[in-house]
Amino acid sequence: MKADAAGLLAGFLLDAVLGDPRRFHPVAGFGTAAGALEKKVYAPDRRSGAVFTAVAVGGPALLGLAGAAATRRRPVARAALVAATTWTVLGGRTLRRESRIMAGHLDHGDLPAARGRLNHLCGRDPSTLDSAELARATVESVAENTSDAVVAPLIWGGLLGLPGLLAYRAANTLDAMVGHRSARYARFGTPSARLDDLLNLAPARLTGLLTIAVSPIAGGRPKETLRVWKRDRNDHPSPNAGQCESAMAGALGVRLGGRNVYFGRSEVRPFLGDGPRPSAVHLRRAARVSGAVGAVAAVLAAGIAWARS
Repeated sequence: MKADAAGLLAGFLLDAVLGDPRRFHPVAGFGTAAGALEKKVYAPDRRSGAVFTAVAVGGPALLGLAGAAATRRRPVARAALVAATTWTVLGGRTLRRESRIMAGHLDHGDLPAARGRLNHLCGRDPSTLDSAELARATVESVAENTSDAVVAPLIWGGLLGLPGLLAYRAANTLDAMVGHRSARYARFGTPSARLDDLLNLAPARLTGLLTIAVSPIAGGRPKETLRVWKRDRNDHPSPNAGQCESAMAGALGVRLGGRNVYFGRSEVRPFLGDGPRPSAVHLRRAARVSGAVGAVAAVLAAGIAWARS
């Protein structure tokens, strides 16, 4: 619908100007509700995890359907509701701000502050990370979350309107809560993780392509970025993260990947890209790339919504 298109663009601009709501964030409220549901249905098996995922994602989807039905013949109300929802589910401004804050800490050599800030972006153990590893973790998180927190919700909003926005954000939030590998969630979290992977298949690849297109904004060359993306994108163990990270590595001219240490476990990831390890200057460039990719994705999503009308 045309109202959906207008709402998506307005919501994107609200996020660009205001960032995440500082208090009473609806996504945080959803996380609290999902945590309460988990306590009621948890069992260490995939069947229980599937029930948890279906209820926790289905509820927001139904809420979106109800909102769409209630505003079917009220385009101004529909546009306002889509705008508010889009603003709620996006995280682009916050992502860029965190990248620049980390760059500032690294510029000043303040490793304690940088380590303390990393958990705003990812779940790695920062206690032993040096400047280069903190910068690498930040670039990888910005690349992946440009898809998860910007491109994917916009595209699903363009395709399905309010139900798409809410269902996608619910699925992505569940993946962050229970989709990681641990003794508790090894089986229970699998349905949430697989659903998130499925919903991000197309957006992650679109993010890679858009990163290639906007790479000159970070001093990169589209031809070289495309080469790195085509060569390295499928080396990552995640079906989606490598699409975004390899393109970002090519755009910035850096090498990503290596050993990631989480709390209680570690993983060795293949190298992505060529060149040096990232530094503070690359964090600011990554923020510019993320912002440009989000802007193009917002226009594309609005075009998709317009075409649905």
